Amino acid sequence: MVLNNVVNPRALLRTVERAYLEIFPVKGIERRLEMLPAGSYVAITCSPAKGVEATLDLVERLSRRHLRLVPHVAARQVRDEMHLRDILAFLAEHEVDSVFVPGGDARKPIGPYDCALQLLRAMAEIGHEIPLVGVAAHPEGHPNIDGETLLAALKDKQEFANYLVTQICFDASIVVDWLREIRRRGIHLSAWIGLPGVVERTKLFTTALRIGVGQSVRFAMHQNQMVSKLLRSSKYRPDDLLTGLAPYLDDVECDIPGFHLFSFNQVESTERWRADTIHALSSSAA
Repeated sequence: MVLNNVVNPRALLRTVERAYLEIFPVKGIERRLEMLPAGSYVAITCSPAKGVEATLDLVERLSRRHLRLVPHVAARQVRDEMHLRDILAFLAEHEVDSVFVPGGDARKPIGPYDCALQLLRAMAEIGHEIPLVGVAAHPEGHPNIDGETLLAALKDKQEFANYLVTQICFDASIVVDWLREIRRRGIHLSAWIGLPGVVERTKLFTTALRIGVGQSVRFAMHQNQMVSKLLRSSKYRPDDLLTGLAPYLDDVECDIPGFHLFSFNQVESTERWRADTIHALSSSAA
């Protein structure tokens, strides 16, 4: 395994143990999650097609399991203030302690909230006791928003959030350079680094394009020949990304508590990889 000789194995072990899966709320996903150990974090996305109700419905169905659920509440999927109040009440009732607030991929909002910042402000005005609130961040930029606007928005959202989750990026140096830049610009949210899980190549491309991370894939293909070679194999594994990030996991400025694994619902292969990685790192750190 590539990780046998990794730099800083103890820090990498700690962050991989804290890693959590992002899943889509589709039929049958509960059965796939049965293999996860108790206490695992599971982030549940909010898509334009299914809306926030599908996300909350899955929270309801999984609430009796020993999982730490992190529902996504996309701003563009919230109809109005009453809808938002109902969502917050639901999250309180189900003792959800972490929620992720993106703008959402819908072309047009179904209500008055066009972006994550607007929804975060509305949540604060209503009042809630969710201890952890996360927001999206884009180390390689966004196809529709310039870099300065992204940084300004992230700084504004910092008032209402505790952590950020980065969009998929295939180059550790880009992530670290971006982290140092946002710290210099006064953004101090803890950074959960978004990594692809163990995903079939075709699944990675088709799903990435469908859910809006195709831009990151195209960035990677143009910027890094190594990534191009990796993606020609049958499955992608994030081992090289872990190796590249390992030296910075104890860096106070970077402040990387763990990883956010975009599983693309390939839960089994991604969780097996995580378990094998933990086993290999435990041996290295002993």
